[in-house]
Formats: sequence, C-alpha cells, structure tokens
Amino acid sequence: MAEKNATTGTPVSPAGGTATPPKVLPWLLMYTVGRLAIAATLVLVLWWAGLGSFPGLLFGLLLSMPVSYVLLRPSRDRLTEALAARSVARRQAKQDLRDRLSGGQ
Repeated sequence: MAEKNATTGTPVSPAGGTATPPKVLPWLLMYTVGRLAIAATLVLVLWWAGLGSFPGLLFGLLLSMPVSYVLLRPSRDRLTEALAARSVARRQAKQDLRDRLSGGQ
C-alpha cells in the first residue's frame, strides 16, 4: 500500500512528491478480456459436453460469474486500487484548482 501525506491524504511517491495514480486502462482491459475468455471457454466446454446451444450458452454465462469472481480477483483488486487512486488524484487536483482560483496558494 502506498504511503499517504498526513495533512492532505494524497499518495506519496518514494521520492517524496505526489504519487502518480496507476493506469486504469490496462487493468480494465485485462479484466474485461479475462471475463470474456472465461465465459467463452465455459460455453464451449458445455457445448462440447453435449448441452444444447441455448442452454449451454445460458449455463456457461451463469457459471462464468462465480468462476471470474474467484480467478480474476488479483486484477479486479488492482483495477479497484487504480480507480481509487485516480479518484483521490482528481479530488486533490480539483481542490488545488479551487484554492488557486480563490486566491490562496
């Protein structure tokens, strides 16, 4: 977990400056592709096992939810962390802009 500035609550980089938030897009793409791959794999396995096309599709999609929840936890956690860090950085930038516009330094 990244260290935070005691007064502002913003993440601090190892050099002591404000930490840059991690990139969201790579983790979002990894998670989305993982979900689609798990769903497609389960549907194909069910079709290969002899379940009909529509029931196989429905059961495959239904089974992909808990399987994705378990298998994709690390990437989901990193995506959540990146989104939270981005939110903190945007909130801090917004507060800095308000301070500058109100005349404070």
